[in-house]
Amino acid sequence: MNAQQLIDTVAALALGSKGLLAMDESNPTCNARFAEIGIPQTEETRRAYREWLARTPNLGASISGVILYDETIRDRMSDGTPFVEAITGAGLLVGIKVDTGAKDLAGHPREKVTEGLDGLRDRLAEYARMGARFAKWRAVFAIGEGIPGRGAIEANALTLARYAGLCQEAGLVPIVEPEVLMAGAHSLQQSGEVTQAVLRAVFHHLAEQRVRLEGLILKPNMVLPGATSSEQATVDEVADATVSCLLRAVPAAVPAVAFLSGGQPGMLASARLNAMNIRFRSRLPWALTFSFARALQEPALAIWRGDKANVPAAQRALAHRARCARAATLGAYTAAFEGERP
Repeated sequence: MNAQQLIDTVAALALGSKGLLAMDESNPTCNARFAEIGIPQTEETRRAYREWLARTPNLGASISGVILYDETIRDRMSDGTPFVEAITGAGLLVGIKVDTGAKDLAGHPREKVTEGLDGLRDRLAEYARMGARFAKWRAVFAIGEGIPGRGAIEANALTLARYAGLCQEAGLVPIVEPEVLMAGAHSLQQSGEVTQAVLRAVFHHLAEQRVRLEGLILKPNMVLPGATSSEQATVDEVADATVSCLLRAVPAAVPAVAFLSGGQPGMLASARLNAMNIRFRSRLPWALTFSFARALQEPALAIWRGDKANVPAAQRALAHRARCARAATLGAYTAAFEGERP
């Protein structure tokens, strides 16, 4: 493991006021999103979608790296150019999702554990040879009656730490993604308590697995009330709750926190990230940036709808949402951005 290589990659990804485009949906997830708006669920349409995402003009002005799925990192674009070559040629770093999904945790009804450690060392070495510079692993935690329990938190935290150690051994920066889900009727306070417990467990296991904190990026959820909670929070309340939670649980050695969007609309995700950077940026030990998927892609996907003629308009919509998210990393996002024509 070259520690300086990891540190340099983190700096290129997350310390330059840019963020990440997570276009790493598994094929079943991508197909489900297509089905919702009547797009054929085929390998060809997935390739076409991911191609115009990756080839959005001027994407590098706001995005530093792109997270791919296994199908995509091995694939070629319509003109025969490998995806990796096209992305790196545009000045972006390539990342890869390496977990194999969240499965039922034995003995823990309604709880999940993310799998994919078997054979991971060899897969990481292969991805590194293919040009990947970083990787991602997502663990999920639902809030409900009696959950998440300690067993589920510990199982996922240990798995995240083992994954991170293997990444660094392979020279890849691990994106460590423990996501407390928005689904449910829980309060802002409950979200904060669970998120804090999860993060403390994750960093405990990262230390035990001798993972270099300087060579990773944390990708957490924002602290939010449940989507069906009767008490929703203001932008500033979310900013306060999220930063307070991070300060209690995330070591100062971590260089960057790249928030997931987790189902938030793009405008709201940008506004909340912006509020954190306006109110706290100068006092925090880590950079606050973004690693968004749906918050960047959904407006563009709705425009595209599988029609090649709509690609330029869809790319403009994606670039617009990326500009908004980047402005939020600088504390410069305002409602006026939404008046711009994509």
